Amino acid sequence: MTFTKKIALSVNGVQKQAEVEPRLLLAHFLREDLNLTGTHIGCDTSQCGACTVMLNGEVVKSCTVLAVQADGAQVTTVEGLGDMEHLHPIQQGFWEKHGLQCGFCTPGVMISMVGLLKENPDPSEEEIRDALEGVICRCTGYQFIVSAVQHAAKLIAEADQSKETMTSAGEGR
Repeated sequence: MTFTKKIALSVNGVQKQAEVEPRLLLAHFLREDLNLTGTHIGCDTSQCGACTVMLNGEVVKSCTVLAVQADGAQVTTVEGLGDMEHLHPIQQGFWEKHGLQCGFCTPGVMISMVGLLKENPDPSEEEIRDALEGVICRCTGYQFIVSAVQHAAKLIAEADQSKETMTSAGEGR
């Protein structure tokens, strides 16, 4: 007889409920139960960062979190960042600046960098490289990734400036 626990959480803005074994890792729950295969499992030891997601707005490696620990939480995976018609700035940055090669680490890198840009909207190259320490990319020298993140930061700043301009124009009526 297998013991399970009922959990409820928001994943990419959609409420999900499931019965899970208490030992099930969040990474496996996302991939196997919810079919969100952008969350990659590279090492199961929290070394590679391919499984990185946001849990209640904080960047975490989902191989270090049990699914039951996410009960009541908000989880964002790479699938929740944007879609082909409305790319998130980090996705657009990776697209325009060729920030990926094989793509295996890319979801974890993107989520990690969304977290960085939330805390630091204008990071230096060194700050980006420091934030990348938790995600291993075996294909690149990270330069295209750094360029993609810098481009995403610029896109976010431009969008924020545009919103401010529109708000200011609306107040003058």
